[in-house]
Amino acid sequence: MKILGVGRNYVEHIQELDNEMPDEPLIFMKPDTALLRGRDFYIPDYSSNLHYEVELVLRISKEGKNIRPEFARRYFDKIGIGIDFTARDLQQKAIEKGCPWTLAKGFDHSAPVSQMKPVSRFANLNDINFSLTLNGQEKQRGNSGLMIYKFDYLIHYISRFVTLKTGDLIFTGTPKGVGPVKPGDQLKAFIEDEALLEIDIK
Repeated sequence: MKILGVGRNYVEHIQELDNEMPDEPLIFMKPDTALLRGRDFYIPDYSSNLHYEVELVLRISKEGKNIRPEFARRYFDKIGIGIDFTARDLQQKAIEKGCPWTLAKGFDHSAPVSQMKPVSRFANLNDINFSLTLNGQEKQRGNSGLMIYKFDYLIHYISRFVTLKTGDLIFTGTPKGVGPVKPGDQLKAFIEDEALLEIDIK
């Protein structure tokens, strides 16, 4: 199982971090050791600026390579919510040096993921609302229709370079409102009005 992430897929998030608009999907990877389910999140001692980024997550349901966009929906069967924890200080240092984001994005337990919902539960995949609260206050709210690159195109694009396999997860990008966490905080992530992921920060 591998975890693929999509950076800069919402315009307002790009603007809030003063980043350049991508002319193609910006893809990064997290190792399987980044996955976190049903446990608290412990801030690592090598970062002093750890940020949350809430994202819709796709579960790949069968192996595929060079998948055409019109067939992409045959290759994922479930959607969940996840948090792409990012060591922003490590990421900024890497960006300044022109280096990869691997350590800033792929450290252990940096990818909490909720239980997954069948795709059939969603009437319109281009109109899925999701959100995140920090200590009960909403910080992020997004809709899949606002993605620069939608689900089908992401699967098409990624599968040109990397074979997708059953169980792989794709984090599809975060909306505006990212920010830091500290010990004692609690995060809750929602799809529509259903809380699917709750994390205590230690």
